[in-house]
Amino acid sequence: MATSYDYAPVFRSTVGFDRVFNLLENAQRARSISDWPPYDIVKTGDDSYRISIAVAGFTRDDLDITFQSNLLTVTGTKKEASTEGYLHHGIAGRPFEHRFELADHVRVNGADLQNGLLSIDLVREIPEASKPQGIDIQTNPGIAQRVAPAQVEAQKAA
Repeated sequence: MATSYDYAPVFRSTVGFDRVFNLLENAQRARSISDWPPYDIVKTGDDSYRISIAVAGFTRDDLDITFQSNLLTVTGTKKEASTEGYLHHGIAGRPFEHRFELADHVRVNGADLQNGLLSIDLVREIPEASKPQGIDIQTNPGIAQRVAPAQVEAQKAA
């Protein structure tokens, strides 16, 4: 059962949040999302995160990580192995693709593969121009005098 939300009332009172609403609408769309292989997303600090993906049986050459326009894509394609000799083949090696939408100013800091766990470190680096800045309030007496209301002179009626 899918629930659809109407964002029109919010669009009328916001400016510049188009990307956020697009993300919400994309998340609502019914699409086949595979949760294989399983993954964790952990906040490791105030401005740092780690995505860990269980990729047992995959090597560095089988994995590809790309980052473009706030989209992190992790794909895995295992080379075809011989099925001879298997009595039971329980370790999955099917291809996969995970996509992660990253916020503005979040970049990939590095990736590591150890013990069948792919770890991708992310960091949020807000540029100085985007950080809050204090604005000094100045009082200029010259401006106050120039803007004084004009007085109208009129004769009094008898």
